[in-house]
Amino acid sequence: MAKLDGTNGLIQQYDYQVLTTGFTYTFASGTQTLVANPAGTLATGTITMPATPVDGMSITIESTQVITAITVQGNTGQSIVGAPTQLLPNQPVSFIYRVTNTTWYPLAGAGAVAPLVRGTVVTSTSGTYIDFTGIPSWVKRITVMMNGISTNGGSPFLIQIGPSGGIETTGYDSIAGTVTTAANTTRGQGSSAGYILYGTTVASNYAPSGVITLVNISGNSWLASGSMADLVAVGADATVVAGTKTLAGVLTQVRVTTVNGTDVFDAGTVNILYE
Repeated sequence: MAKLDGTNGLIQQYDYQVLTTGFTYTFASGTQTLVANPAGTLATGTITMPATPVDGMSITIESTQVITAITVQGNTGQSIVGAPTQLLPNQPVSFIYRVTNTTWYPLAGAGAVAPLVRGTVVTSTSGTYIDFTGIPSWVKRITVMMNGISTNGGSPFLIQIGPSGGIETTGYDSIAGTVTTAANTTRGQGSSAGYILYGTTVASNYAPSGVITLVNISGNSWLASGSMADLVAVGADATVVAGTKTLAGVLTQVRVTTVNGTDVFDAGTVNILYE
């Protein structure tokens, strides 16, 4: 039941829940707002509207974490228009009830744009690869940002992706074309081991910066495109990158490494954005 406060007016009743994956939740009579505060991303869950709503009643659902596959459904005899299939963090959805046709209609949040999330920047001064893991399954675009990265060897850089089972190292169709301004030459190179980021062997002083965008075209298929440029070395190079890859499962991780997989990073920074 809602509370009527002499100073603040009508205060809606809410429910606070620390939900876990696979939860089922039904709005109790009088409760109009659900505040969900899971410990982390949830894979699934089901929310059911109250059994006896009155005409004009509104319901709001809010989660502090991603709920990847959510079912929001009417109670017995009710229908719902624009039910979300996922809940994004801190982006509430609201519905209003029309008793004449026993239907819930969206007020806010339906079709909300996914948030732009920035990862934690990594200083690329050690190791043979740099991984970004825990990418949510709702992500459809990933931007890989590199600033002055280099290694102790001459192997071209690669971006690899993978599902929860691990990084996949085969089945890519990618190519990079590089223009060297000082020598006025163009070179190209392809790879099936990852999205290749340089058109030939890397020079010892090569420390490029650039942005590569990965886009989910359908299912588990990902396209890559972008450019890299060495803005420091004499005779600067510029590279254009493109590629495609279909994963065995939903993408959850991205790796930056080299073709030979043994060169060690010794300079620069790497980060990602996803949405």
